[in-house]
Amino acid sequence: MPWTLSTLLATATVVLSLAIAPDAFAVGAGGGGSKASASRSAGGDIWRKAKQAIAAREYEKAIPHLLKTVELNPKNADAYNYLGYSHARLGRPDDALAFYLNALKLEPEHKGANEYLGELHLMLGDLGRAEERLATLDRACTFGCVEYDLLKEAVAEYKASGKYVTSKGF
Repeated sequence: MPWTLSTLLATATVVLSLAIAPDAFAVGAGGGGSKASASRSAGGDIWRKAKQAIAAREYEKAIPHLLKTVELNPKNADAYNYLGYSHARLGRPDDALAFYLNALKLEPEHKGANEYLGELHLMLGDLGRAEERLATLDRACTFGCVEYDLLKEAVAEYKASGKYVTSKGF
């Protein structure tokens, strides 16, 4: 049976609604943690506020929500990753490094933490460590992934120019 325009639109609507549904923001969702729905999760509202603040580039505002998230769920690698990301965006590389390492301790192949840590290493001028993160992503992304592609591009740009170009992941 051929796909009609209305069938394609209906399917796209369902997929999009699933992608932005509140349950998608449950503590630990996407990071190998708890899949509890936001409505049942003790930290679901806090996690949702953290993600909203990050999306709005309000990193200082996101940090207390993320800290509360890891207090409620200390095994949430996604929250540690976003703490690292927020601190990196605020120009705090030492804090960012510590949070990324916490995320990777919990989930060594965490795609976001590996990408962002690689980018942080480039920001700090450490190409070797950035390439280590790229190798980890190469293993973790069996069929490829955007995190690998972004870090690979950042590494290539760094090699070509000798500096980190912040227009991509950061």
